[in-house]
Amino acid sequence: MAFRSIDLSGYTYEEVQVFTGLHDENLDIISKLFKTQCNIRNNIFYFEENEYSSNIEQVVQTCFDIIANKHQLHAQDMNYLCRLSLQNRLHEFKASQLCAIGKTKSHKLIYPKTIGQAKLCTAFKNNEIIFATGVAGTGKTYLSVCYAVSQLKNNAIEKIILTRPAVEAGESLGFLPGDMKEKVDPYLRPLYDALYDMLGVETVEKYIEKQIIEIAPLAFMRGRTLNDAIVILDEAQNSTKAQMKMFLTRMGKNTKLIINGDTTQIDLIKKQDSGLTQACSILEGIQGIEIVHLSCNDVVRNPLVQKIIERYSMIEK
Repeated sequence: MAFRSIDLSGYTYEEVQVFTGLHDENLDIISKLFKTQCNIRNNIFYFEENEYSSNIEQVVQTCFDIIANKHQLHAQDMNYLCRLSLQNRLHEFKASQLCAIGKTKSHKLIYPKTIGQAKLCTAFKNNEIIFATGVAGTGKTYLSVCYAVSQLKNNAIEKIILTRPAVEAGESLGFLPGDMKEKVDPYLRPLYDALYDMLGVETVEKYIEKQIIEIAPLAFMRGRTLNDAIVILDEAQNSTKAQMKMFLTRMGKNTKLIINGDTTQIDLIKKQDSGLTQACSILEGIQGIEIVHLSCNDVVRNPLVQKIIERYSMIEK
């Protein structure tokens, strides 16, 4: 049984500890996915040589690039890097792309975790209209809210507007009990969760009261001109073509529009009526507009979610 080794003496004890993970969970992932045995002794990383040896060397180097960049490396990150390497796509990954996009209320920095997420965060900074399409769990909503909150904190904008179509499996807002806020709130729970994570419940409620954060159904955007704001349209796959055109033309000065949706989860009676699908088709290539397509490789929930999505996509083709 032949072993290869990688000298880790150039890294600090803390960096090596981050690499190995809690209870060596990161080493266990390498062992499992690359069908090898590995361990660290005296600052030397040893692994059993096999057909994946070059993959392992590339993954280890990338791991330490990430640690140098953001001082953390979770099991989820290790899983992602190993799977990228197995797909011969690790060369596409650049640790330098993983720039913090904001922070939580407890001052924890938030980074994109995948190639697709890094592209999305770059698109936020360089464009005025950003479309993000992808399946559940790819971080579209969370990263959008994080970017918007960071811009609000930096006084780059005056308000955040959160909206979505009032469509959910054919149900109409008019038939739900309560005032408009009570009708809309359940539909916007992912946006609220992200806001609470960034700002805390009390600050969010205060900002809503002062209309620094505004939450409304998509239909309420009609007739308005939106200035000095970041406007996030969530669940955009359920907007009609007319609604999408109306929304896009609300844009005023110093405003960014972020449109998120999952084209595999269209609840409209006629799926071909989706405004998101049409907009992504006809607006590609316009300067100032970027369309970022996230895939199941960008899912950052439990690794099982990615496998579930892959299986469903196989039978839905």
